[in-house]
Amino acid sequence: MPRRILRVVPDDLELVKKQLLHWAAGQEHGMFLDGNEGTTDAWTCLVAAGAHWVLERQAGTAFNALREAYDAFRGDWLFGFMCYDLKNETERLHSGHSDSIGFPDMAFFQPTTVAGIRGGILEIQCLNDDDPDAVWQALKSLNPSDGNYCPPVRLQPRMTKAGYLERVDTIREHIAAGDLYEMNLCQEFFAEGVNINSVGVFERLNELSRAPFATFLKWENRYLLCGSPERFLRKQGDRLISQPIKGTRKRNLADPVADETLRRSLIESEKDRAENVMIVDLVRNDLARNCLPGSVVVDELFGIYSFPTVHQMISTVRGDLRPDAHPIDALRDAFPMGSMTGAPKVMAMELIEKYELTRRGLYSGAVGYIDPDGNFDFNVVIRSILYNEKTGYVSVQVGGAIVYDSNPEEEYQECLLKAEAMRKSLKS
Repeated sequence: MPRRILRVVPDDLELVKKQLLHWAAGQEHGMFLDGNEGTTDAWTCLVAAGAHWVLERQAGTAFNALREAYDAFRGDWLFGFMCYDLKNETERLHSGHSDSIGFPDMAFFQPTTVAGIRGGILEIQCLNDDDPDAVWQALKSLNPSDGNYCPPVRLQPRMTKAGYLERVDTIREHIAAGDLYEMNLCQEFFAEGVNINSVGVFERLNELSRAPFATFLKWENRYLLCGSPERFLRKQGDRLISQPIKGTRKRNLADPVADETLRRSLIESEKDRAENVMIVDLVRNDLARNCLPGSVVVDELFGIYSFPTVHQMISTVRGDLRPDAHPIDALRDAFPMGSMTGAPKVMAMELIEKYELTRRGLYSGAVGYIDPDGNFDFNVVIRSILYNEKTGYVSVQVGGAIVYDSNPEEEYQECLLKAEAMRKSLKS
């Protein structure tokens, strides 16, 4: 469908970004993507709001439905998400744990309005007879400073510390027995019956993390507030790119020398490098299923990237899509992402179901968009707060890769480190 387009040069881009966020939050279906100067390529931020068409599926037929939508809507935008439990469609698996948030396993929508900032210009695209100038006037009327207060939310652990430490040792026994090489073990911190200001909490999280794949998602009465530093999969032309993260160190911004020591310790850590390279190999195999033979290469191995709260070890894997391979098949065959499962992937997911206590849902899934040219970009949903406004349930899940050399206490402390920005955002 044709879109009407308005381009304006705002006086205050930061104010417009906040207005875009608040405007998207006022829709039944809305998504705000903030690259924080680190991604979305030419877009500083990208927003989708209003649903002209909606796809919702549970595991079983989801990827086939998305493939049909990809073909049918070529030439326009689709925004959406994929939950971790789509694993039950890609493999013979199941999810038996409770889910207190309630996102569908997959959901995409054709937005009535797409807006974003690139090159200092605000661009508003509206479907059919919708008026982009009316959207611009509505944006200008918003006061983003209104109503951002949120009372403190006290999170409690679903898994005891002793239970977590015991599970790490048990997983190490599985590794010693040859069942697998690495497994991502996650735990949940939660609160019940609370009322949060989702926009205000996201703004605090985004300010703390400044992550390149920050996302605010509203899907009816369910929210994702995400400060993810990780890309799952991007398609640009025939090129596929994945950037798995394995390896984390806390930053010490008060002491540059100590901070550099922490960064160097990550670079030189044999354990973190081993974790990272195992997942890189898994990603290479996933991409090779749909890429030209010999085209899958590692552009960067063990890259160290520094964010406001943590140093991360990130590798970059790319490949060239085969002419006969459908892009959604490549997306499906790489999902769920290896950085959130372990290796071998199927055994890791079987043990995840056995030893974790909460259904992951959208956590360790992916959120992103498909553009009018058929390109796409999806993040990994980590460093996130999930919220069901109807029930008042808040969920924060964190985890890390367990290998044979893992120290249970150190792994637990890494979980607490990864949860820190979310706790601060909730004033927990």
